[in-house]
Amino acid sequence: MAATSWVSSRRAFLLSAVSKRIDMGGIPFDVIRNGNPKRHYLHIHGNESTARQVLLQHAKTHKGEYFLVIGSKRLVTVGECSIDPNRMFTVEGARKSLERYNSNKSSVHLAAAMALLDRDRSRFLRLVAPPKDGVMIAMHNNSDGYSIADEVPISDRVSMPDKDHPHEFMLATNEADFEAASKGPFNIVLQNTVRDDDGSFSVLSASRGLRYFNIEAANGNFSKQQEMLSFLDGVLG
Repeated sequence: MAATSWVSSRRAFLLSAVSKRIDMGGIPFDVIRNGNPKRHYLHIHGNESTARQVLLQHAKTHKGEYFLVIGSKRLVTVGECSIDPNRMFTVEGARKSLERYNSNKSSVHLAAAMALLDRDRSRFLRLVAPPKDGVMIAMHNNSDGYSIADEVPISDRVSMPDKDHPHEFMLATNEADFEAASKGPFNIVLQNTVRDDDGSFSVLSASRGLRYFNIEAANGNFSKQQEMLSFLDGVLG
């Protein structure tokens, strides 16, 4: 399919499929709901375009609830400040991210941004987090050298059957899910012990006992990330 046709097709699907829009602290998300409330999917970084494409393609044939950040940048705006949206799910993580990216902002601006996030966090998580017996699958793309090697030292268990492709890996917060997925051909780490509260959805999930997977692939590696997602959906049933 030509690139322009692919983009038009995705836009048409998104426009027809979006059930509603939600936000946290003014950060907007599209929501696609097409059954199976126990399977949630998340695209959190706007600049990770391959992950978004894979997820939109998946939504055409797989039921679930899909949450996709609106925008094309990695950082998003809360009030007068910038934040990494995958660092806003805990109070401590949000504080660290705001301080990191807003050294030129006043304490008043930082406090106002924190207040917006604190106001919306519980409501947002009630909508986005999977039910107790459900699972969240987040999609990420990596660059600048990031790989499974960065996660191994802070992981509880590791399986690396595909050592030649360290940029493609999965992260699980549930040990039974790790066991099931580690029987496949893909690299995977288990992180169910919280060592540092960075505000990510994986840390939130580990602290609350939620079932969570992150599927990481190099930006542009559409076929591999699609293969990983299909495999995981099959393993989870």
